[in-house]
Amino acid sequence: MGLLHDARAWLIQKSAPRTVSYGENHRYSGTDLPAPTSIQVPTRHGLVRCDVYRPSVATTSLRPAYVHFHGGAFLMRYPQMDDFFARIVAAETGALVVNVDYDVAPQVRFPVAQEQCHDVAAWVATHGEELGIDESRVAIGGFSAGGNLAASAALQARDLGSFSPACQLLAVPSLDVAEPIVSKKATIEHPMITAGLLHLVRQTYFRDVEARQSPYASPVRALDLTGLAPAIVITAENDLLRAEGDRYAVRLREHGVETLHHVVRGADHYFLEAGPAGARSTLNVVVGALLLHLAPPRESPEILPNPTRTTRNSG
Repeated sequence: MGLLHDARAWLIQKSAPRTVSYGENHRYSGTDLPAPTSIQVPTRHGLVRCDVYRPSVATTSLRPAYVHFHGGAFLMRYPQMDDFFARIVAAETGALVVNVDYDVAPQVRFPVAQEQCHDVAAWVATHGEELGIDESRVAIGGFSAGGNLAASAALQARDLGSFSPACQLLAVPSLDVAEPIVSKKATIEHPMITAGLLHLVRQTYFRDVEARQSPYASPVRALDLTGLAPAIVITAENDLLRAEGDRYAVRLREHGVETLHHVVRGADHYFLEAGPAGARSTLNVVVGALLLHLAPPRESPEILPNPTRTTRNSG
């Protein structure tokens, strides 16, 4: 049975370049940016290729950076699916964007992708001079499975003391792979995420049943969330995974983590599916939050030793 699951996962992986095209309708900005360059980043599991997007606007100061983890159910190794988003972030925030080509099932199992993604982000945050970025302003984020990877990377960064993310963007994230699949209830008749797909993911990437309980696999199960990076949590009203995203947003706030939680009304798991107006509106929320967290720290105003008050001469 395991071989059959792996074969199906392999077919999904190989078909992704021909079947995934959702971003083509949302190329609102960054279309004039040059093609990304490729770098190889060392991790605990070998070198990981990353696409690097650079804003076209010149600057004399160090840029912030955003490290992105694409979705694809831990089966699709296709970072180009989020090329549109990488371009938007680079163009609208001025950040250098690193889009990570992490390993997936059936070639690897948990925790390979989680550790690769953490290690890439930590490398970016400690190689500012090489990349031309401000190491104190490195955000991480991802969609769906990538949201899981971003949440896991944030937990690992705190636990290992490797770096301090400026924020973590968790868009329609998968955050609990240990919860019984039958407990995940859909609110619409034909949801994008099905019980069958969740079962396939668990039988391939999360094959070790015990490991599914790990907070790095199921971040919502972490006992302690204090000290984590500020979070931007995007959930979709009709998404089968909405409940775990909503629950994580609540728990983050309970543990003192600054959290923006935005629910996309009328949307299924693909949260940008509500049409151009709705997609642009949601992206405005995301970009606005990233801009806030990636902004340089404000300088404290100089305090004069003997401040004086200016008054109008009434004579």
